[in-house]
Amino acid sequence: MFSTSTSVTGGKIGVCVSKRAAAAAAREEVVVKKFSPPPQSPAAAAAAATKRHSGLLSSKSGQLVGDSNRMKGLFKSKPRTPVDVVRQTRDLLIYVDRSSSSLSDSKREEKMADLAKNTRELKSILYGNSESEPVPEACAQLTQEFFRENTLRLLIICLPKLNLETRKDATQVVANLQRQQVNSRLIASDYLEKNTDLLDILIAGYENTDMALHYGVMLKECIRHQSVARYVLESPHVKKFFDYIQLPNFDISADAAATFKELLTRHKSTVAEFLSKNYDWFFAEFNSKLLESTNYITRRQSIKLLGDMLLDRSNAVVMTRYVSSRDNLRILMNLLRESSKSIQTEAFHVFKLFVANQNKPPDIVSILVANRSKLLRLLADFKMDKEDEQFEADKAQVMKEIAALEPRE
Repeated sequence: MFSTSTSVTGGKIGVCVSKRAAAAAAREEVVVKKFSPPPQSPAAAAAAATKRHSGLLSSKSGQLVGDSNRMKGLFKSKPRTPVDVVRQTRDLLIYVDRSSSSLSDSKREEKMADLAKNTRELKSILYGNSESEPVPEACAQLTQEFFRENTLRLLIICLPKLNLETRKDATQVVANLQRQQVNSRLIASDYLEKNTDLLDILIAGYENTDMALHYGVMLKECIRHQSVARYVLESPHVKKFFDYIQLPNFDISADAAATFKELLTRHKSTVAEFLSKNYDWFFAEFNSKLLESTNYITRRQSIKLLGDMLLDRSNAVVMTRYVSSRDNLRILMNLLRESSKSIQTEAFHVFKLFVANQNKPPDIVSILVANRSKLLRLLADFKMDKEDEQFEADKAQVMKEIAALEPRE
């Protein structure tokens, strides 16, 4: 009885367990099928592997780039020294001077841009900028390197090939270098003394409308050196200034006049020697081309310059000779009659030297006596726009001297 019941019950239990196991196995098979990747062809498998490898490389590459940038930060290029700037400028000038005709437009523009940048940097070192003053040590290094090689020569020769702004910067650089001392010496003076042909180029620059003012500024600064002034005065070029001063371009003629004045007034002993040796031709040119010029500006500038020269004590011998000439007196008396008050005033300062001369030649006395009444009336009516006690005192003395003159046999 007991065995039959147990068998039946056991059979039911076995059937139930089997059904549950089968259901679980079925669910597991579904899950496996759902989440297992589909089978791949060999080509697809290779592509997938390449993609995974590429991603890994990209990640590593990004890391390498970052490392490279950090390395660059550690090894930044150091700032250029003044010597470096001069040397690179010199190399660019050589390149432009020798290869300008064979350079492509793009290459030439690149070189010219570099040259412009370097020239601006040279100017900044010498003059300073809005943020800092020039550093003496840097200026000395720049100057020494500039004149160690032929950078000045290259810059002067290549100046016409540069654009306007670079010319202006280069002009200021050359002008400044004339004042820079290295070990208490103006080495620019030593260099120019050995390279006087550069001065010939600067003087002839007045004949080139585009270059005249740039070369003129350079020349005026170079004349600060006595050896340079002596060379110009003793060269045939000095005669050209009588023509340059009368050029139709006002700016150029005015610049030439300013250079001429610098040449004849800065270095006293050199000028006195020059005027003594070259008196005849110099004052013949000065009188005919400048004092008797039809151009008002030329006459005004020239009579002022004449007064500056003759009233300088170092030119006393020249002054005595000048005021002993009746031709010179005639020119001065005509200038006294000018309608321009400026010319009249400057002419008076020279005219009074003729009257004050205690050793007047007889022909000078004769002219003054013959024109006494006219001169006294002219001087009496001659008034300054502003009260000037010294002028009035000088005028009174001149009138007194003229009134007291007696003809000489």
